[in-house]
Amino acid sequence: MTLLDDFLVRAILAGIGLVLAASPLGCFVVWRRMAYFGDATAHAAILGVALALAFSLSIFAGVLAVALAMALTVSSLAGRGFAMDTLLGVMAHSALAFGLVAVSFVPGVRVDLMAYLFGDILAVGKADLAVIWGGALLVLVLLYWRWSALLTATLNPDLAMASGISPKREQLILSLALALVVAVAIKVVGTLLIAAMLLVPAAAARPFARTPERMALAATGIGTLAILGGIEGAFALDTPTGPTIVCVAALLFAVANLARILRPQAAR
Repeated sequence: MTLLDDFLVRAILAGIGLVLAASPLGCFVVWRRMAYFGDATAHAAILGVALALAFSLSIFAGVLAVALAMALTVSSLAGRGFAMDTLLGVMAHSALAFGLVAVSFVPGVRVDLMAYLFGDILAVGKADLAVIWGGALLVLVLLYWRWSALLTATLNPDLAMASGISPKREQLILSLALALVVAVAIKVVGTLLIAAMLLVPAAAARPFARTPERMALAATGIGTLAILGGIEGAFALDTPTGPTIVCVAALLFAVANLARILRPQAAR
């Protein structure tokens, strides 16, 4: 019996793999105020599940294809006069609804929709673990390769243009990374909670980070604590693991912001 035969070890490794990809990317989502963008891409994942089942493809491939299509569609519509918050809200909820309806039409397939909506990290197998860590490493390599250009395009698009960096290209790279994270995360926390794991650790790290790099590292640490605390809490309280992980992340966010508020008062 190897260490990976223990379902709890696989669950922890899957969660850490997700955090390694989602936390640095989540910092860009926070900096660019792309929360709705993450929601729209994540909610489209259910449609990817339906298409994968209908055409006998792997769930990862179906989710990645649809998430990437949604991300590219949203990126292409940005800055063209659309009210983006409204458009993204419509696309997010429409994609989720069409996906749920499409799953019901797939013949001869019984699907546990709860597992795809809220994740089933305790059921992660060795093959899932390979997909999660493979996707996470791809995202990390992509972010490492484009980190400087992505930061410049995020913080000052005019300076990026003057430096020969295309903000539109960097937006597409972020879209690709986001689609990869969605495809990786669906098994861990499900489509409804993916955006939370992108946003909450990064938002919790923001008050204590003096540099973008430190914020990414702090977000990764907070995300890891949320994974470990969520799995432990789910066992202790007999609650769904995916939502419990997000609850722990939300508590860490609350503690971080409370500490930020109290710190200036203590200094006086």
